[in-house]
Amino acid sequence: MEEEFGYPGTARIMIADVSIYEAKTYKDRIAAIEGVDRVQWADAVTDINQSSLFIPYEEIDDYYQDGHAVMDITFTGNNSAASTRSAIQQMQTILGEKGSFSGPAVQEKFLNEIITKEMLYILIFGIFIILGLLTLATTSWFEPLVFLIVILISVVINMGSNIFFGTVSSITFSVAAVLQLAIAMDYTIILLDNFTKERKLQLPVEEALSNAIRKSIVTVSSAGAAAVVGFLALVLMRYGIGRDIGLVLAKGIAISMITVMTLTPAFVLRWYKIIESTQHKPLVPSFDKVAGQIYRFRWVTLILLMLIAVPAYVAKDMNDFNYGNEALGLSQGTTMYEDDQAITSKFGRSNLIMAIVPNSSMVTEAKLSEDLEELPYVKYVTSLANTLPDGVLASFLPDSITGQLHSDNYSRILIPIRTSGESELAFRAADEISKIVKGYYPENSYIIGVTPSTMDIKGVIVDDWSRIDKLSMLGVALAIGVAFRSLVLPIVLIIPIKMAVYVNMMVPYLLGARMMYLGFIVVSCLQLGATIDYSIVMTYHYLDQRKRHDKVTASQKATAASMLPILTSGLILAVAGYGLYFLSSVTALADLGRLVARGALLSMFMVIALLPNLFIWSDKMIMLGSKFMPQSIIARQEDRLPDVGEELEDESISQYL
Repeated sequence: MEEEFGYPGTARIMIADVSIYEAKTYKDRIAAIEGVDRVQWADAVTDINQSSLFIPYEEIDDYYQDGHAVMDITFTGNNSAASTRSAIQQMQTILGEKGSFSGPAVQEKFLNEIITKEMLYILIFGIFIILGLLTLATTSWFEPLVFLIVILISVVINMGSNIFFGTVSSITFSVAAVLQLAIAMDYTIILLDNFTKERKLQLPVEEALSNAIRKSIVTVSSAGAAAVVGFLALVLMRYGIGRDIGLVLAKGIAISMITVMTLTPAFVLRWYKIIESTQHKPLVPSFDKVAGQIYRFRWVTLILLMLIAVPAYVAKDMNDFNYGNEALGLSQGTTMYEDDQAITSKFGRSNLIMAIVPNSSMVTEAKLSEDLEELPYVKYVTSLANTLPDGVLASFLPDSITGQLHSDNYSRILIPIRTSGESELAFRAADEISKIVKGYYPENSYIIGVTPSTMDIKGVIVDDWSRIDKLSMLGVALAIGVAFRSLVLPIVLIIPIKMAVYVNMMVPYLLGARMMYLGFIVVSCLQLGATIDYSIVMTYHYLDQRKRHDKVTASQKATAASMLPILTSGLILAVAGYGLYFLSSVTALADLGRLVARGALLSMFMVIALLPNLFIWSDKMIMLGSKFMPQSIIARQEDRLPDVGEELEDESISQYL
């Protein structure tokens, strides 16, 4: 259709409190707007210019009733074209409070406007909350500002570099910046935490910073690589929006890693005096007792999680899903939703389906139009064959008129039906229309519209997920295996994260809530890629402690040392998600934010409660492979300085030195 006619945007407008003659005047003004291709209204089926006494109102109640007129608009550009947005804006100006607007083109305009405004509020909200969390987690009043400056610079670079893609989806634009801000904060925390420890050993700034970079680079690169690989799995989706989100998020994490490891040291060298002069006592107590309780209740935790595991795995696939784009625009509480409900309550649903058939016979086209008009859910059928007056040949008319419905090779037939864009009734109607069209034109005929598109998306995206889930898990496992040179650790580290993913996706089923299938896929990959950091951080601590302690003690010490960065990171990601949930008026984006936030909290809990005990239970296999791990991961005892504040037991620091 795009090659033959262009792919036009569509909208539906209702005008309130007008006579039929006033409605005709409005219709002519709207048709004259630049960017409007066609306005379908009652004057196409009856003579509006005659006396009101002779107008058959019962035959045009799909277009005019009780002082309300409804019109179907087709634009020259697509739904997201600048000319389409401009045309809708002019219609809103002309109609004022009399007008109600719905349809894909109106949804697109609404989303562009509302997302741009809301994302600014969400970012500002997130920055202030994150500053508060970082202040609690650090020992300097100035460090949180350094964190934010570095990550915000990487966010700006990522969003600006999207220009190389040409376009990005509204979903990607709305969530990428907030999620990158939350996910990449871990890397700066790791680097500055190591720098602080090195400075407490009284090392010069340059040497302390060099040591901090050396100690951080393996942790940051392995965590970042796991996240990038997890997001890149989305790029393999056939559904283009998955590739879009995957590329932007993967690029954002890669940019964040580079920015953190290159720009943070420069800022630290410039501002280390301010960082050290604004030091304060830790605001969060030690987690030693919590670590002990986690070990004490290890069997209770294991039994509870085993009882939950199977139901969670089964329930996640039993959710009710939306597959199309209607869920993005039609959010309760918005003007868009209220307008759509007003139009629907007055005139019912109108869902435009278009048939593209070979331009071979006007007689066949006319018969097809008649058969389609007999379907009970079809409002009307517009084709050139059933529009031309008897005896008038299409060749007599100018191309400006016939070109909307005929090209040299194809005919376009407009078929509005009385359904929503996504429903079982709409799917059955689209199938029936397709069968009728194929009956007349077995070859080179096509059915186009929101419903056929949604059906196609459903078929593609469900099949995509069966591959993407496995590939993302395999990719993350491979990244962990390469980083640790271990076959066992990828399995151990992924278990708590996948458990958290399954429980997260089980909750909507238990609540009876519908969600977008795309959100289900994105959050599943995002939760795995973004929160695997928590497992990686705890693993480094465990391997370090295990060289000097038995497995139980090493597990408890690793838990105590890891809890603050894990809690900080998890709460930051949860804040970003709940920022979307509470501040976005777009239901689909709000639901996406809630999934992200709940997933972060669940991953945080699973890693803290389950992973330390998994280390103990699989210690023999882990340590069997430790001899193959690089020394940058496991420091030899005689080469290692104790962490500042760490209990030295019966040995003095001079023995280590």
